[in-house]
Amino acid sequence: MGETITFLGLESSCDDTAAAVVRLRGGRAEILSSVVSSQTELHAAFGGVVPEIAARAHVEKLDLCVEQALAEAGLSLRDVDGISVTAGPGLIGGVMAGVMCAKGLAIGSGKPLVGVNHLAGHALTPRLTDGLAFPYLMLLVSGGHCQFLLAEGPERFRRLGGTIDDAPGEAFDKTAKLLGLPQPGGPSVERAARQGDAGRFDFPRPLMDRPGCDMSFSGLKTALLRARDAAVAEAGGLTERDRDDLCAGFQRAVAEVLAGKARRALKIAFGQEIEGGDIRTPPVHPPYTAAVQNDGWRPMLAVAGGVAANGEIRAALEAVAAEAGAGFLAPPLRLCTDNAAMIAWAGIERFLAGARDGMDLAARPRWPLDDTAAPMLGAGKRGAKA
Repeated sequence: MGETITFLGLESSCDDTAAAVVRLRGGRAEILSSVVSSQTELHAAFGGVVPEIAARAHVEKLDLCVEQALAEAGLSLRDVDGISVTAGPGLIGGVMAGVMCAKGLAIGSGKPLVGVNHLAGHALTPRLTDGLAFPYLMLLVSGGHCQFLLAEGPERFRRLGGTIDDAPGEAFDKTAKLLGLPQPGGPSVERAARQGDAGRFDFPRPLMDRPGCDMSFSGLKTALLRARDAAVAEAGGLTERDRDDLCAGFQRAVAEVLAGKARRALKIAFGQEIEGGDIRTPPVHPPYTAAVQNDGWRPMLAVAGGVAANGEIRAALEAVAAEAGAGFLAPPLRLCTDNAAMIAWAGIERFLAGARDGMDLAARPRWPLDDTAAPMLGAGKRGAKA
């Protein structure tokens, strides 16, 4: 319990360049620094992330973010015990930039290198912030991914379901674009929704009539497009009220789909409906795990990823957890979106489990957490996307 380990983490999978230093001491994690350089202004004119622009910005910013993260932590590179980096999945140019930077730092310092799955970084964030014990149910909901995972260990995730098409974050971004709102779409839609009437437009709740935890958001986006066109035709343009009501109705539909599927996922995960035995048994805590919750082990629903920053979605998920008698945990908003603190922590978890990577560590555009599950979205030469 007294082991002290300090890791430098690098994140560059999409449009945020990030570096952070995280320390594990006495079984508890401490974020010594977390630096995020946003690329929002670079992509604003294009209505979305441009991979080539993102990759070039990562190359320009990574070393500066590392320098700042170490300075804020009051450390030098020789003071850290290892370097972890997002090795996938993500936009391949950005991932390559991060991996190559991390390799250079590892060679120059002689420190161990640990490649991290970006999705595992999100999925393990509740352990970084709250020392959450395994097993727990994780809803990973971000710009490019949406899946329910049963987290059983630092590298053991069982997927219970996920989106079969667009992720909610993609749907929010496309909704914002359709309604003339700025990117990133999630915060813009949420701001407009606060002024809107969520009951005015009748949006579908896709796949709620089917069993299981799979989700679909492509049809919801299409329904919003048709509702927008009808409103424009009726008023001769898109009024502010129409826009706000469309945002409110869309957001409510996403929240209710995620809440409904979370209700099912909780039953599958903790209601004996999954193969693998009785997971109600309190878990055995490895020596590097923080203390269990004060009230003892119980089923937990955690949420992470950029969309987890949405207030209505958080409230809907928290209500479902309470209804099921489960605990609910959502990281601080700054740790919901992409950051390097989660990568540093995931690197510590892997390092303590014995993982080490060499200079042959490859950047991967696709990297499912549960490689035993059938692909949710089409697989090709590069493997399963999710």
